[in-house]
Amino acid sequence: MSAVTDWSTAPAADIAAAFAAGAVTARAVTDAALARIARLDGRVNAFTDVVTERALARAGALDAARARGAAPGPLAGVPFAAKNLFDIAGLPTRAGARINRERAPATHDAALIARLEAAGAVLVGGLNMGEYAYDFTGENVHDGNTLNPHDFGHMSGGSSGGSGGAVAAGLVPLALASDTNGSIRVPSAFCGCFGLKPTYGRLSRAGTFPFVGSLDHLGPMARTSLDLALAYDAMQGPDAADPAAATRPPEPVVPHLAKGATGLRIAVAGGYFSRGGEAEAFEAVAHCARALGVTRTVEIPEAARARASAYLITAAEGAALHLDRLRSRARDFDPAVRDRLIAGAMLPAPFVERAQRFRRWYRDAVLALFETVDVILAPSTPCRAPRSGQATFVLDGVELPVRPNIGLFTQPISFIGLPVAAVPVRLDGGLPLGVQVIAAPWREDLALRVAHHLEREGVSLAPVAALESA
Repeated sequence: MSAVTDWSTAPAADIAAAFAAGAVTARAVTDAALARIARLDGRVNAFTDVVTERALARAGALDAARARGAAPGPLAGVPFAAKNLFDIAGLPTRAGARINRERAPATHDAALIARLEAAGAVLVGGLNMGEYAYDFTGENVHDGNTLNPHDFGHMSGGSSGGSGGAVAAGLVPLALASDTNGSIRVPSAFCGCFGLKPTYGRLSRAGTFPFVGSLDHLGPMARTSLDLALAYDAMQGPDAADPAAATRPPEPVVPHLAKGATGLRIAVAGGYFSRGGEAEAFEAVAHCARALGVTRTVEIPEAARARASAYLITAAEGAALHLDRLRSRARDFDPAVRDRLIAGAMLPAPFVERAQRFRRWYRDAVLALFETVDVILAPSTPCRAPRSGQATFVLDGVELPVRPNIGLFTQPISFIGLPVAAVPVRLDGGLPLGVQVIAAPWREDLALRVAHHLEREGVSLAPVAALESA
């Protein structure tokens, strides 16, 4: 453990274990992370803010506590960063927007930042994102695009592009992100990292800038399934400050990871999830299925209608949140975001009400599937990361706009709040692909067990991008 020379590229679990054993100080790990960010983030553009003084003070406090004999937390000494829609005390909460830079600095950290720090982690900064989280590309006209660390000519994915870019580039081992329609799972696929979109309501959203209240989820991204599980366990628990937060007590998943896929009923999503993408997206799923010995296929009913309904609800709720800003400061929006919000504001109310009624039916229909299966595999995206700035791509022989269609496989899942572990797959050494490991509500443990199994088998890996030699 002590032979590690660049702690910023080490897994969170290894850092925490080394700190607990006295093999490394929190200050040394934090220094390594800050130095790597200073040296390499100019190429990736993952960070919008680096909180150097805060991070060093936190690291010093951890070292002093250990010297006094205090028990270290499960993430003691681990650097992490947060998408800039999370409140960070002393900084304005940007949510990727020009307008929000004028907000007063946050007076308190978001709930999940506070919980990670209570577990011993060290916040090092805020991360770039698509404006107001209405994005699948990782592109931002105000703060610049986050580039894919594995190939700077390609998208990082969004809207949590800074989170995916920072983790894949080895700038931090853990990052906080949000997922409304796919914003954890898309950058996890494009950047080749693990991500977790928990069950709707499982993790507190207190202290974050909203996008679509009935669809917003928060979760971690990491380079190993164990790190993902450690972060998830540290953040669980009810929170009265978030009215949508579940009242369920924490249900730790780390103790169950070693069970792997043993005894689980796993199926591949067919129908809608087996067409409309490039062949390699489906081969990534098949590759995982073979490693798991899966031969069964199930069809998620009316997934196309679910995606359409998710679009309607997203546009309507998102527009309602931003109406005042659209009226007074329309020119300060990213035009692509502004135009979709304006369109959402003009949607007829009966359309949205019908989408919500369908949502209830769809949830019941999908939950019925989980009476006979435990986990369902599906592609995360229809293709590998498109090139930066690419406006269209061809799927199933049809030319389509890139921005709205990257999430065609993620939207039908977050629409009803199911937990998903996003796992990275590299078929040929090129840009990574992603596979969704979908479970029933509150069964994050099952999704993470499968992710852990795939990682142990060498099917799903998240290597640090080779930035130093690029």
